[in-house]
Amino acid sequence: MDSKEFSGICSLVPSLSESILCATGLKMYLVESKGGAIACMFLALFFLGTWPALLTMLERRGRLPQHTYLDYSITNFFAALIIAFTFGEIGKSTPDEPNFLAQLAQDNWPSVLFAMGGGVVLSLGNLCSQYAFAFVGLSVTEVITASVTVVIGTTLNYFLDDKINKAEILFPGVGCFLIAVILGSAVHSSNTADNKAKLNNYSSDYKDGAINSSKEGNLVKSKDLESGSGSADKLEAGTAVFLIELEERRAIKIFGKSTLIGLAITLFAGLCFSMFSPAFNLATNDQWHTLKKGVPHLTVYTAFFYFSVSCLVLAIILNITFLYHPVLNLPKSSLKAYLEDSDGRVWALLAGLLCGFGNGLQFMGGQAAGYAAADAVQALPLVSTFWGIVLFGEYRKSSSRTYILLGSMLFMFIVAVGVLMASSGHRNTAKE
Repeated sequence: MDSKEFSGICSLVPSLSESILCATGLKMYLVESKGGAIACMFLALFFLGTWPALLTMLERRGRLPQHTYLDYSITNFFAALIIAFTFGEIGKSTPDEPNFLAQLAQDNWPSVLFAMGGGVVLSLGNLCSQYAFAFVGLSVTEVITASVTVVIGTTLNYFLDDKINKAEILFPGVGCFLIAVILGSAVHSSNTADNKAKLNNYSSDYKDGAINSSKEGNLVKSKDLESGSGSADKLEAGTAVFLIELEERRAIKIFGKSTLIGLAITLFAGLCFSMFSPAFNLATNDQWHTLKKGVPHLTVYTAFFYFSVSCLVLAIILNITFLYHPVLNLPKSSLKAYLEDSDGRVWALLAGLLCGFGNGLQFMGGQAAGYAAADAVQALPLVSTFWGIVLFGEYRKSSSRTYILLGSMLFMFIVAVGVLMASSGHRNTAKE
């Protein structure tokens, strides 16, 4: 096919020419339109809201979090490789926009270090979240970490992006997120009180001999989705018996432990999450002018590769350490035990892919519409809460007060996501 025929085909597909420009050949795939950026953010929202549910499911089955996170980290890095060698290698490399492999050899270490720094804090945040899910719960952990990320990270990105987002829309969106956080905390408090009441009533009934034989039978033989069984003989989610069996089966034991432990872990995770997106922003846009003159900025794909390398290295170091020196009274393990533990491995590998592609899509959208608007994916508690209710029976048999607060929280998250996405601007990619 000659160049005239190629350009003729390009003219027939104007919807693609926004992202894949046809001149002498294909140009590197970049999301350049606001619509494309928002599509990336919506996909990222789903992916990033789903992978925590998979890790939570495995912990509730009794799989050690060290084993799960090692599996997750492998495919998380693999996703970055796929993105780099596909989108990052499309088209001819040019001096201004080098392809992924060409950029690996360039003198761009200041930007590389920013990208790797972002990967370090993200890996720490995700690792902490895995433990916080057990103590605080999937939904509330995501709410708190998302709120800290939006308040700190989105504000930093707004100024790093030279205020390309509409402040009059962006910051009211941040305010909506904070209201949702307050409601989320109230949901957690109300649901915790409901669970304590259930357990107290169960204990009282048990002493009075009021527990019938069917409940006792269910306690022994029933299994649910989290235990990997398809048996129809399931415990009813939200009951005291369900909560007791869950505690016996799960890897991280929480009964009798202070919730302050979980809240402290959650807040630390939120602080880590608030820094990774600004670090990636600096890596790809060099707002602080750390690169030498004439050296092109890191593309999203190259930066994401380095970002994921540091994620993987830190995850391996910390989790191998935790195998032999576990935290939170978890049992010791070993590399041999990890390699032999195939139960649930497929789910952990899937979680890594979802997280990796979710982060990649978030960064691709942020490069076009501004990283402050891309932080709208921090409304992922919407998705996580859905999975928490469907998979884990969170808030089942709770009080009407809990249900009202839960509905209010979800409504405010929907408003927050819409407002943050509406604030997205358009980055000027023209060369100065």
